[in-house]
Amino acid sequence: MCVAHPLTLYQHRGFLSGLIIDEAEGMPSSAAYIHRFGSLIRAYEAVGFTPDRDYQFLEVNKFLRKLHPGIVSQTEREIARLGGSLVRDPATDLLRVNQEFSISIVLARCQTHDNGRHRWKVRFDTSLAPDITVAVRLNQSNQAPLDYYLLPRLDFGLPRISLAEHNGIEFESYRFESLDYLHGMAERSKVRRAA
Repeated sequence: MCVAHPLTLYQHRGFLSGLIIDEAEGMPSSAAYIHRFGSLIRAYEAVGFTPDRDYQFLEVNKFLRKLHPGIVSQTEREIARLGGSLVRDPATDLLRVNQEFSISIVLARCQTHDNGRHRWKVRFDTSLAPDITVAVRLNQSNQAPLDYYLLPRLDFGLPRISLAEHNGIEFESYRFESLDYLHGMAERSKVRRAA
């Protein structure tokens, strides 16, 4: 059967998938729909199809892949502005600050449980062994940073931790509203020489 429009394909099959689109005769590939609509989910929405599975995590993952490099770049710019030096490993995004300490920036997405409570899982880059892991805790919609945890390796040797909306002092003492404290750690001061 030759089908030239996703709405016709949806009406004929009753559901859609990338594979179904790719196998339909006379239709552009699923990659073409991704290019045109930004994602297959948006293309599905355009013809009124709602998948059984919750694909919201795909949209969140796409956003996170864009957000992480932005936070790394912003940190690089701010440290340079304050006179610090920073070297970023392009393969791992590990940041080496003033040849003194290393930083790994990880994003912790908000997960809402059935009871309505929110949790954030922080995974440490243990293979990189950064001196400080900056855990960027995202807001409930996973669209923007909520706050930042500066977690030193010496105090957090586990591969992962889980944060709640309200945490004990062992975590809260590392929580900040912005990255200003981190930037301050990298700031260089001019010292006047004694005569």
